[in-house]
Amino acid sequence: MGNEDKIKELEDLIANSQYNKRTQKAIGIYKAQLAKLKEKEASRSGGGGGEGFAVRKTGDGTVVLLGFPSVGKSTLLNNLTDADSEVGAYAFTTLTTVPGMLDYEHAKIQILDVPGIVHGAATGRGRGTEVFSVLRSADLILILIDVNNPNHYEAILKEINDSGIRINQEKPDVKIKKTSKDGIKISKTVKLELDDDTIKEVLKTFRINNADVVIRSQINVDQLIDCIEANKIFVPSITILNKVDMVTKEEAERVAKKIKADLKISAEKKYHIEELKDLIYTKLNLIRIYMKEPGKEPDLDIPLIIAKKSTVRDVCSKLHKDFISKFKFCRIWGESAKFPGQKQSLKHILKDKDILEIHLR
Repeated sequence: MGNEDKIKELEDLIANSQYNKRTQKAIGIYKAQLAKLKEKEASRSGGGGGEGFAVRKTGDGTVVLLGFPSVGKSTLLNNLTDADSEVGAYAFTTLTTVPGMLDYEHAKIQILDVPGIVHGAATGRGRGTEVFSVLRSADLILILIDVNNPNHYEAILKEINDSGIRINQEKPDVKIKKTSKDGIKISKTVKLELDDDTIKEVLKTFRINNADVVIRSQINVDQLIDCIEANKIFVPSITILNKVDMVTKEEAERVAKKIKADLKISAEKKYHIEELKDLIYTKLNLIRIYMKEPGKEPDLDIPLIIAKKSTVRDVCSKLHKDFISKFKFCRIWGESAKFPGQKQSLKHILKDKDILEIHLR
């Protein structure tokens, strides 16, 4: 039996098994075996890796437009940015990655239009290897769905998951340290549905027989396997329903509810494009920092845009390559400071609208 047949057999076993405490361990083993086989097939076919398209990340965040061919990605890119992506009423108009830049709320957001994906893209079909390589370095994935093809949504989610990308999930706080003896020791700070026997059997399927395992967040079997493989990428995403001008309001609302769309738009008619820009900015979790020179008033007209939870070190790195090595201290005014002008170090985490004064040697 070949790997593809084994994969199909395991998928059927999992799909037809009723999950409960009694079957938990068996299903966990099936899923671990399936993950190993899929990883082996991906390595053979080149899926999930590859060099990707030659696009340099730039700006304050990178958003990738993902969807099936002819869903309207090129039209949307052109209406969001200053790009000039070819638009055509036929499949595969975009054959490479086309970049554009969205200027919004002082942020420069790179938008990338990649070729439309096809079934099996995660294993390399239809330039899928290159597309998912770009996705793995994205700060946000925008899933675009044609209102006339809502079934594409589940297909796209499957391709994303099969490529090793986890959307809208926090990376589980699980530490697995292999040891030379004493078996598998498990410590938990949260109550799990997974029992210790299931955890141990899944680990053993991956030939981990001795390890110290510390679990600090709620996880299921799939997330445990992700932690063992340690090759997954966690990226936020938004789901956009396009071409809603082609159906009734009732039909658009029905489809939007079915796929849990974040927004309904018409890229062609520019319907809700401004709302989409705001949603992109919000989902990227960007904050504004105002810079101040010692002895001068802060510049409150043009903020520095950085990611939420960024530190002073991150700001220094963005401003100049020598700022970290020459850093003495900084002063902070704003929500992250206990009092105005508080003296802080490179490790200090900044908050939106903070005023930052950096002192160098």
